[in-house]
Amino acid sequence: MAAAHETIPTWIVADRQTAGRGRRGRAWQSQIGNLMTTLYLPIGFDAVKAGQLAFVAGLALERTVRNLIGATGATSLKWPNDVLIEGKKASGILLESAMRDNKIDWLAIGLGLNLAHHPDDTPYPATSLAAHMDTPPNNLAALKILATTFDEVFRQWRNGGFGPVLQAWRAVAHGLEGPIVARLENETFEGIFKDIDDKGALLLQLASGDVQTIDAGDVFFPE
Repeated sequence: MAAAHETIPTWIVADRQTAGRGRRGRAWQSQIGNLMTTLYLPIGFDAVKAGQLAFVAGLALERTVRNLIGATGATSLKWPNDVLIEGKKASGILLESAMRDNKIDWLAIGLGLNLAHHPDDTPYPATSLAAHMDTPPNNLAALKILATTFDEVFRQWRNGGFGPVLQAWRAVAHGLEGPIVARLENETFEGIFKDIDDKGALLLQLASGDVQTIDAGDVFFPE
């Protein structure tokens, strides 16, 4: 789509993935019956604003899941971009982009949501909507709700900036003010999840009292 120079936002949905990828090139496992979709956005924003759209997408996905399962308080967002149901991972988000003239020329937001199935052998416990409701929607019905919800949150971000989106994200942040382990590529930090800053970075208070800013990494919650 980027090569064809599409100029309007476009949702792409697949019934099956044979080579799905998650963050850091990890394999993303999914089966027929789940939602596998990508939103192509020809945005022309700087990198900071483009990065904020990960939080827009995460918030829209969390609200979609909450709407579908009808269980207020059961859903939360695990930094930086996973939706949890009762503490188990139900979805993931991956952003890819291309630069032109020092701006993000286009952004592709890949979203996977476990509707009917979830993998059992994963580093972080997983779940699906089927485990929390009698009849989960099919992928197109779920996409319709997600697309509408994303549009609502996107308009809020476009008109009001990142502040209101970040405030809403914090309100459903999993583990806020609790102990976490942040695993980076070459080091690991343990401490208290204090906040998310206005750039979307996680603020981790160490035992020394110092605050470590985490821009990218994997977060785990000690039992």
